Amino acid sequence: MPARRRPRTRISGACGRVARALAAGALATALATALALALGGIGIGLGSPVARAATDAPVTAPAVVGLTLADAAALLSSGGTTSVELTRAYLARIAAYDDPQGDRKGLKAVITVNDEALATAAERDAERAAGTVRGPLHGVPVVVKDNLATADMPTTAGSAVLRDYRTADDATVVARLRAAGAIILAKTNMSEFAWHGTHTLSSARGRTANPYDLSWSASGSSGGTGAAVAAAYAPAGLGTDSCGSVLGPAAHQSLVGFRPTMGLTSTAGVVPLSPRQDVVGPMTTTVADAALLMEVLAGRDPADPLTEVADAQRTDAYVAGLRPDALAGKRIGVVRWSFEEDPEKPGLAETTALIEQAVRDLEAQGAEVVEVPLTREFVEGTLQSGGWMDMRPSIDRFLRETPATWPARVAARTAPADVLTFSDVMADRPSALTDGDIAHFLGQRDIPHPDYETAIAEQDAGRAAMDAFFVEHGIDALAMPTSATSATPAWAGTTFCDIGANTGIPSISVPAGFTSTGAPVGLELAAPRSRDGDLLAMAHAYERATMNRVAPASTPELAAAADAQPPAPGEREEAAAEDATDPGPASPASVPQAAGAARIAGVGVNTLAQNAVIAAGLALAGAAVVAVGVLRRRRWAGGRAG
Repeated sequence: MPARRRPRTRISGACGRVARALAAGALATALATALALALGGIGIGLGSPVARAATDAPVTAPAVVGLTLADAAALLSSGGTTSVELTRAYLARIAAYDDPQGDRKGLKAVITVNDEALATAAERDAERAAGTVRGPLHGVPVVVKDNLATADMPTTAGSAVLRDYRTADDATVVARLRAAGAIILAKTNMSEFAWHGTHTLSSARGRTANPYDLSWSASGSSGGTGAAVAAAYAPAGLGTDSCGSVLGPAAHQSLVGFRPTMGLTSTAGVVPLSPRQDVVGPMTTTVADAALLMEVLAGRDPADPLTEVADAQRTDAYVAGLRPDALAGKRIGVVRWSFEEDPEKPGLAETTALIEQAVRDLEAQGAEVVEVPLTREFVEGTLQSGGWMDMRPSIDRFLRETPATWPARVAARTAPADVLTFSDVMADRPSALTDGDIAHFLGQRDIPHPDYETAIAEQDAGRAAMDAFFVEHGIDALAMPTSATSATPAWAGTTFCDIGANTGIPSISVPAGFTSTGAPVGLELAAPRSRDGDLLAMAHAYERATMNRVAPASTPELAAAADAQPPAPGEREEAAAEDATDPGPASPASVPQAAGAARIAGVGVNTLAQNAVIAAGLALAGAAVVAVGVLRRRRWAGGRAG
């Protein structure tokens, strides 16, 4: 039977969640102190990073805006900072920017902050001090989309009904991050059940704002991960992509988004949308960071049959294969019609000009650029999707087969009363899905059925046709805009996601510049199946030659946000409920900004004194929470169901 959760005192908002995480780390930090003292006898004394973190807290946090995943790993390895210091710095940014603060709109990029993040950071510091390094991400905080199962946090898939849904195990990709030493700092907002790709709106958190203009859409469905990484809540994160859900948020938030070859990364433990289309991929500020994450994530998983040949497809040299001359001699096919959408759409002319410049930049790096006859009719006719007919059945299967706990009342909403289903979740409301969306999901038949089998056969034929197209035309990669138009309050999608999503080939979005309004634009490159390493190398060469990414001005180093006030109790939940039922655009940005360059220029510099004050305030908040006894890890009584 489903287990019931013990009641606990609730602290609202990011500030409360951060305070819980800080205080949950207090015991582990104390243990790290004892370990550091003991290690003094073998030559690791109180001057070591872990000892400093344990005995001199609060400590000065490093500046993190512009800090890449590789930078963070190197900084930790060199002793330039500790995992505790780094984690505290990122938690401070979530507290400062994610919830509304007075008149300032919050990003709402995060659904759940890991209460144990600082405790885990202290453990990683102690391990490093003792000479143990788990892997290339040891002690580095990352964020993951909230449809990736985590045993230590709820997995909501964006649904407020699933706030207490707890899986027994991590998703495979999450387990691989942890095995590499990463700290899962937080779980990010997403379009509810990953259904919408033009915005990120959920009943669990509300609408995620775009940090380049808080009135713009963050795209979807991985918009929470995109906003979190763009705003430097963490140096990197994971999203899922069924048709543009990694590439779109990356393009519209000046990030690198990588959709690997289907079957190269596991989707075991991921709440599905459409298993024939779903892929887990990294979202980062550099191509090198995406390559680093692929070395951790790629490979066969016995729990996911689609990864059966992943070990043969993967390489251990995703990072080593990155070269500044990787475009030299490559043949790049430009999908010209993709530049020619409706001229009335916002930002089309400027987006087209930026992509034309990107094509010239590819040529300048030694690529041969040719126009290819990949027509709209071929893409929309031959490259059929086998998905979108299996969404409700796939979600039901996940809920039925995944060991988890949930409130008994939810499963009882529809028959059978002891099994959690998608219809139970919808019956329990609230939901950010429209009535039409819900009817579409619930109206799907169980699979397999003849129409579904026909769709799968058509999709397989389209995949074979795409493979043959690359060979016939001798193309190393296709080039096109990730989105032909720029972000607006109501829309920030991907125009050409079908090419990669329907065929399973690898695709990547790389920053290509900004429009005059400050809207980021992305260049999409797509390569033949299993040529992920080559695609990353080509994207890296373009990125290094252009360096188009600039951090958003709305989330500078914390010197500009030190006076942020925590939200009133209940404000976060009320705002989420309001946003979930609001079909309109996000409210205008309240942070004073000039149009265009002001949105992407001028990142404030954090001083040591200011960081110390921020860290001290957070530490005191954590201590206060300990004093009132509300900082215990969530525990469940009884057995598991599902």
